[in-house]
Amino acid sequence: MGMQSAGGAAPEDTGRRRRRRRSQPMSEINVTPFVDVMLVLLIIFMVAAPLLTVGVPLDLPETQASPMEGATEPITISVAADGRIYIQETEIAAEEVVPKLEAIARAGYEERIFVRGDQNADYGTIMRVMGRISAAGYKRIGLVTLEEQQ
Repeated sequence: MGMQSAGGAAPEDTGRRRRRRRSQPMSEINVTPFVDVMLVLLIIFMVAAPLLTVGVPLDLPETQASPMEGATEPITISVAADGRIYIQETEIAAEEVVPKLEAIARAGYEERIFVRGDQNADYGTIMRVMGRISAAGYKRIGLVTLEEQQ
């Protein structure tokens, strides 16, 4: 009763093969990991961006003047304590200040130019640089200082 003969088929077996449902590849892209990575990168760049705008290290003088407002990034000229002159972070000679400004000024003579002078720099060197810029026709020149601590 408990055994079946080798030639007999089980009552459940109807002779048909059971079809397995094969998993088909997904045709959609899962963008969730991509969005996660992009948000992490956005946060990293938002934190790191202010740290990247260091420029030439100078010991700027302190004043009580109010900050200048402007929508565009100005061109920065720095005069170090030893008299070296920089446009942004690139060292240049005093004679090359005006030709370099003419080459990089997008708004022409209306471009804002900030002059940063180390408080231990020679006053005459800073004034010579400003004089060359002014003589070249640039009108929007500003001196950069730190806000005075009380």
